[in-house]
Amino acid sequence: MEVRYSYLKQQFENCDDLWDELKKFVPTGDFTLGKPLQEFEGKFAKLMGTKHAIGVNSGTDAIKLSLKALGVGFGDEVITTANTFVATVGAIAELGAKPVFVDCNDTFCMDVDLLERAITEKTKAIVPVHFTGYMTDMRKVLPIAEKHKLPIVEDACQSILGAIDNKKAGTWGNAGAFSLHPLKNLNVWSDGGVIVTNDDKLAFQLNLLRNHGLIDRDNVEILGYNSRLDTIQAVVGNWLIPNAVDISNKRIENANYYDKNLSTIPGITLPPRPVDFRIVYHLYIVFAEKRDQLLEHCVKKGIEAKVHYPIPIYRQRALASYGYKEGDFPVTDGHTKNIITFPCDQHLSKEEMDYVISTVKEFYAK
Repeated sequence: MEVRYSYLKQQFENCDDLWDELKKFVPTGDFTLGKPLQEFEGKFAKLMGTKHAIGVNSGTDAIKLSLKALGVGFGDEVITTANTFVATVGAIAELGAKPVFVDCNDTFCMDVDLLERAITEKTKAIVPVHFTGYMTDMRKVLPIAEKHKLPIVEDACQSILGAIDNKKAGTWGNAGAFSLHPLKNLNVWSDGGVIVTNDDKLAFQLNLLRNHGLIDRDNVEILGYNSRLDTIQAVVGNWLIPNAVDISNKRIENANYYDKNLSTIPGITLPPRPVDFRIVYHLYIVFAEKRDQLLEHCVKKGIEAKVHYPIPIYRQRALASYGYKEGDFPVTDGHTKNIITFPCDQHLSKEEMDYVISTVKEFYAK
């Protein structure tokens, strides 16, 4: 049996009604900041429970524009986690700011107990990353940010509909950044992103920044970016967003099934599952002894398992100028050696999950 990682073929194999919507849309020529985008933004804001949702061209830009609107610029420091995808750091660096890293804990998110010691007089913002479908513990982040008068931009790109104490990822800080990349839990057919906020002034500034700083066709209020979510992608988003809750529920159901069965296997350790967290499992990751050998065994058996990530972002060559070295963030370093990711999407069958489980059992039985 083969267990694939990408589920896109299944997700969009029966979408005749979506093609009908696209056929109706194309003759309108309403391709830039069009009506379907406004509809999608309204639906997304309602889904998240925020006043505003602003569609942009990627999750990376959702972070970058949010920081820019909050005044982050050249020479500033922005605190984030040592365990994240490059986009988080790239968004900070594009503004000329310096990423300052904090180690993670076994939820794969920032260890907030280490946050305050990273704050300096140059710190201008905090970007907690809700990595893999978990959330950074925002209950601890908010008091620290308020104490030091620092704005928060949540990188919620991997955690749409994740929550702590029923308060959703992306709604705790000044702004929340989401990705609509094809492999995200809510996705479109290209890159795309959304920013949510309850701040009217910030929303106004973000709407300017994503569209060249234009107040209208003839008046440029500020110098901005070309970072609009394509209206044709909003048509796709409108088709899928009614299923967003069901998608996250199914991923949670699949993860629970994995947890129940993998937890009995010597050599596998589950991450903590806090009862007050709603973990949405963009990635399903466990700790594994002899991880590299297990990964090789699974791949040979047709299971497209992965590692997120074998080299942490702070040790990547592109960030060498920041002066970090191996060992600076020991928990993050440890994870690179013993984590493994298994497919966990909403289209996965029970037979496929059972095959993953039996394959892992087979490996450790040897």
